[in-house]
Amino acid sequence: MYKIPVSVLVVIHTADLQVLLLERADHPGYWQSVTGSQDPGETLLDTATREIAEETGLNAADYQLTDWRVENRYEIYEEWRWRYGPDVRFNTEHVFGLRLPAVIPIRLSTREHLNFIWLPWQQAAKKVFSSSNAEAIMSLPTR
Repeated sequence: MYKIPVSVLVVIHTADLQVLLLERADHPGYWQSVTGSQDPGETLLDTATREIAEETGLNAADYQLTDWRVENRYEIYEEWRWRYGPDVRFNTEHVFGLRLPAVIPIRLSTREHLNFIWLPWQQAAKKVFSSSNAEAIMSLPTR
């Protein structure tokens, strides 16, 4: 079954703007926030909540999850295009934020990620591979 070309990006951060980044298992050296495609029948909030749980072990209901009402449309990286239908080239990403009271331990999905790191927002924005992820992190101080 092909992925739906609609996804979420969830910037997990603390009140003092430490940002959680995850290193992709399928592309070592690629760091990112929580991301994932929408499943059939899910709302965007459902997708964000599910991806947070799958990738970090966190229950979004325990914290402040906010829809930032930001959409990014981008061309899907060639190396991942096989996951989508034959004529699908673009994805629409919806940005969310999950605010935690402090840096807390997470449980990685080792199938998806190799490592995690907490960084100050400016450093996190420089480390991520995706420009939309960097833009979302750079907007943190105004949120």
